[in-house]
Amino acid sequence: MKKTILHFIHSLGRGGAEVMLVRTLQELKEYRNIVVTVKDDYRFGDELQCDAHICLELNSIAALPLGIFKLKKIIREYDVDLVHTHLYWPTIISRFATPRSLPLITTIHAFIASSVEYTRWYIRLIDKISYRWRRSEIVAVAAGALDDYFNFLHLKPWKKHVLYTFVDLEKFQHQKQHGFPAKPLRLVSTGALRVQKNFPFLIRAFALLPAGQVELDIYGRGPLQQELQDLVDEKKVQVNLKGEIRNIEELLPQYDAFVLASTFEGFSLAVLEAMAVKLPLLLSNIASFNEQAADTARYFKLDDEQNLANKILELVDAPGESLRLSDAAFDRVQSCYTLPIHMQKLRWIYSSAFKN
Repeated sequence: MKKTILHFIHSLGRGGAEVMLVRTLQELKEYRNIVVTVKDDYRFGDELQCDAHICLELNSIAALPLGIFKLKKIIREYDVDLVHTHLYWPTIISRFATPRSLPLITTIHAFIASSVEYTRWYIRLIDKISYRWRRSEIVAVAAGALDDYFNFLHLKPWKKHVLYTFVDLEKFQHQKQHGFPAKPLRLVSTGALRVQKNFPFLIRAFALLPAGQVELDIYGRGPLQQELQDLVDEKKVQVNLKGEIRNIEELLPQYDAFVLASTFEGFSLAVLEAMAVKLPLLLSNIASFNEQAADTARYFKLDDEQNLANKILELVDAPGESLRLSDAAFDRVQSCYTLPIHMQKLRWIYSSAFKN
């Protein structure tokens, strides 16, 4: 008889954590998979393959006790053998709702010390209290994120693992055919239009570039849509907000380079996708990007828009170096960040949890 895993995530919007979960569920046929979400935001169509999908429909922190009650009931009704949580509130709810007789695994998707969410004292306090109440095995998408979690919250590690995010290379088969120097140089950036992604920085940097030489398309949606459009109009730059799309694997090879100016990340799926299609990378100089791309990217300072503008212009002047970096990035993806590598480690984590 198949064991039952309950996968608990905030929603099924199209973020990196959500894409990763949906794709891994397509591989975990040896288990009975129950997906629970906090909120009713679903943007995956028939991509989600599971035995049941249940939404708790919680709208505020005040509903936390109700969420704990509902999750306890689901665990009993579906005879769950293991609970695996993603993101903050599912983790908190699960720590209070999951019986101590069941394995509980938590995936950390970000460097929390840099997260805006964790600047709130009560967020840090609730996380610390819940972990001490019910320890969970901590899985982090980066080695730096794993150390960051325990150090920032001053918690004593119990069981911990690094499980890198992956890119599905079967999906990203089309690769950029380099033709530098292209005019105009076409750059692309992807991600939710939120503060963390720092898109205003990109727009201000593009305002420093010569007109007609470089353009940028940004794919994604979010609460900053109008604010960003206003800034584009004010600066009169060649930056286009393209909205959310699902065929990113077809669009990325049409560009000359990828740029992302995030102030913090966990382990960026968007960067992996760019590496998979051999786009040269321009990334903000933050810990997660350095761990992810190592020496296969060019990094810019987050306090200096001119620094980024200069590095963009260098792409045109050094086509050979750009090609070398993009090939190295693709080799790194193949060696470290594929779906088979991820699934092998995930299955090992589950198997070990069941034995303990």
